[in-house]
Amino acid sequence: MKGLGSVGLILVILFSVFRSSLPYFINVDAHAEECFFDRVQNGTKLGLTFEVIEGGFLDIDVRVTGPDGEEVISRERESNGKITFAAAKTGAYTYCFSNKMSTMTPKGVMFSMDVGEPQPAAGADGDAHPNKLADMIKELSTALVGVKHEQEYMEVRDKIHRKINESTNSRVVMWSFFEAVVLVAMTVGQVYYLKRFFEVRRVV
Repeated sequence: MKGLGSVGLILVILFSVFRSSLPYFINVDAHAEECFFDRVQNGTKLGLTFEVIEGGFLDIDVRVTGPDGEEVISRERESNGKITFAAAKTGAYTYCFSNKMSTMTPKGVMFSMDVGEPQPAAGADGDAHPNKLADMIKELSTALVGVKHEQEYMEVRDKIHRKINESTNSRVVMWSFFEAVVLVAMTVGQVYYLKRFFEVRRVV
């Protein structure tokens, strides 16, 4: 029964960690701001990972505020980043993505909010082994979530770079086609001009 309890604890921790770390995709219009919040207890470790995937110069303003409205973290014109901090007070912590610096271009943002477990109170000696096992599982889960996030953001970066490469290639092709058309037009014009020139000389 004790082994089944440990397995159940592991499954619950893994499920809760992966469920709370699912990525979100949002569009932030020009002159607009999108905010999200998490209610946590004092001492809870919070994390925010974000990546601007499309729009303008791929930058956005990020702001985190505490339960009393006090600004915890503020970053301007960031393309991507990872923010980690511990909640100093119990209450709602708000994450805001602001695109107010943009005049016309909306921004696409992928982000995930990670919420750790609050620090438990010290238990009895008999609970030392389960607590230690739970801590080890949480550390493993956090590492797995970090790997998962890196894979997701690498995939997003790959899509962004592929889109940029395709756009650049299409422009190069169009420019090469335009140069070819201009070259053919100049060749035809020169042949026509020389032909008319020699025809005029022959008549004279």
